[in-house]
Amino acid sequence: METKTIIVTGASSGIGKTIAALFLQQGYQVVINSANEDNLKATFNELGHHDRLAMVAGNIGDPATGEQLVETAVTKFGTVDVLVNNAGIFEPKGFLDVDEAFLDRYLNINLKGTYFTSQAAIKQMLKQGEGSIINIGTVLVDHAIGGFPATAAVVSKGGIHALTRQLAAEFGKNNIRVNGIAPGIIRSPLQGKNGITDADSLAGLHLVDRIGETSDVAELALYLAGSSFVNGEIINLDGGHVAGHHIG
Repeated sequence: METKTIIVTGASSGIGKTIAALFLQQGYQVVINSANEDNLKATFNELGHHDRLAMVAGNIGDPATGEQLVETAVTKFGTVDVLVNNAGIFEPKGFLDVDEAFLDRYLNINLKGTYFTSQAAIKQMLKQGEGSIINIGTVLVDHAIGGFPATAAVVSKGGIHALTRQLAAEFGKNNIRVNGIAPGIIRSPLQGKNGITDADSLAGLHLVDRIGETSDVAELALYLAGSSFVNGEIINLDGGHVAGHHIG
């Protein structure tokens, strides 16, 4: 069986790191990325499997980073079979407090990063005749929370949801599948960065009464990477957050 290659952006911690680790365990060749080179090197050393692991440091908002990721994957491993667009930023900020620079930062990293990294990958996937792209969005696109103002983040992620469906339509005939995962509350370093000291206190937002783990996201990414028929879907991985609510 031919060994496949996956690119994971934002892979030095949290969801991206867990995805990279799971795919390595499953025998994939993996190219990891982070804007923080020191953190990326630490993750590279921790993950091991260095015969099947490569790294590219760089801000994903710069199209050159996506091009370098694809070039590295092809040069070292021969193909780009899967791309997981995980890199992104997220923090609450009231709508009236958002200025142009703040909004541009979210659009550049979250939306532009996903857009141009996908563009670089699809060029290679067209040559191969197959590929899978998995974009990480958020359930907040479809289920806003009044007590958690995050318009800049949600608008940028909403663009990713729209991009996912459009790319699925445009390249499905080329056997390139594009899907999205919209996580609910996931236990990761992101919670601490946003001042949430007890992520489990948010479990009640989910019908299953627990928060998600990074492994939940990684396992769904592994399924989508291997599916030859799922295309154009945004899957809410949220413990029932969008589906309904508890009373009391």
